[in-house]
Amino acid sequence: MGMTLEKLVVCGKCGGVNRLPPARDAGDAKCGKCGSRLFSGHPADVDAQSFDRQVTRSSLPVVVDVWAPWCGPCKMMAPAYEAAANELEPQVRLIKLNSDNEQAVAARLGVRGIPTMILFHGGQEVARTSGAMTAGQIVRWVRDHLPAAA
Repeated sequence: MGMTLEKLVVCGKCGGVNRLPPARDAGDAKCGKCGSRLFSGHPADVDAQSFDRQVTRSSLPVVVDVWAPWCGPCKMMAPAYEAAANELEPQVRLIKLNSDNEQAVAARLGVRGIPTMILFHGGQEVARTSGAMTAGQIVRWVRDHLPAAA
């Protein structure tokens, strides 16, 4: 039992992978590469490369909000998603993917309507839901679907 499980956290700014010991408060952690805070409570808008790094390299569960600038419900949900990030971080990483800018990723994910939230853990999709939600609903949805290990 001597081995402690480090968390791997991908920086939202530079994409650097950071190892965090379990005893460390991830909420205050900064990226070893660029010095940015690893958790800011502001879900980063990611491109295809950042999305893949967050989902495949991070040991944290990752929630992606697939949205578009022209989508009214997406814009309405943005403050709720940010509020949910403030509550769920640093146990969970929340990111946003603009489906207009990243159509190939949205297609690969099989997103039909937006907003769509997808929860990933260990590189695998765990759950997804479509439609705008309040901050409380987002937090509850994420916690209800988190893998037991998370």
